[in-house]
Amino acid sequence: MDMLPLVYALSNTRLLIDATHINAGNVLATQKKIWALAAHCTTSNEFIDVVPGMNSLTLYLRSSAQLTHWQRTLPALWADIKSSDFSGNHHVINTHYNGADLLSLAQFHNLTVQEVINIHCATQYHVLFLGFQPGFAYLHGLDPRLHTPRRAEPRIKVPKGAVAIGAAQTGIYPADTPGGWHIIGHSDTELFNSNNTPACLLQPGDTLAFVATHTQELAND
Repeated sequence: MDMLPLVYALSNTRLLIDATHINAGNVLATQKKIWALAAHCTTSNEFIDVVPGMNSLTLYLRSSAQLTHWQRTLPALWADIKSSDFSGNHHVINTHYNGADLLSLAQFHNLTVQEVINIHCATQYHVLFLGFQPGFAYLHGLDPRLHTPRRAEPRIKVPKGAVAIGAAQTGIYPADTPGGWHIIGHSDTELFNSNNTPACLLQPGDTLAFVATHTQELAND
């Protein structure tokens, strides 16, 4: 029998689904179930907001009268729902690989700049969830050859659109912000606009690919 998530009442209108103990070795499999369940709950129109997290889902009910019903129903829904019930959008992120840390990151891994670019572009990434700032997507799929410890000294300002790597993650900064990831490039793709619906371009469960549109000529020594 498949393991079921834990369901907690955080308030009289808020539920947390915790699936951190399920498929601990397969993050993406658990997230796919989270996305499918989130889509199902959204279509019920009984929630003000549905927020996928890392192996978790937070649900904000419109009415406290439905709390007990959903707390009892959600484990069964998890058992019945299939990951294939959900399909996200795919995004192509045109990227200028000219970042301030591109050369040093390549040297850290004993790779050429072009090898770093090729490896970074070779993966189809999955958006696990959004966090840190509006529109910032935590991506799954960075090749282990590019896993890089975060900078010892974070920058006070990382520019909007910076494509960067930090530890086992890669991502794009939607706005100017402090940050400790290594900047390898830049994208002009707008990730957050409060006038759009939804305001965030990338959504949990979406996929994306980085495509090199310009490469700065950098020496490797």
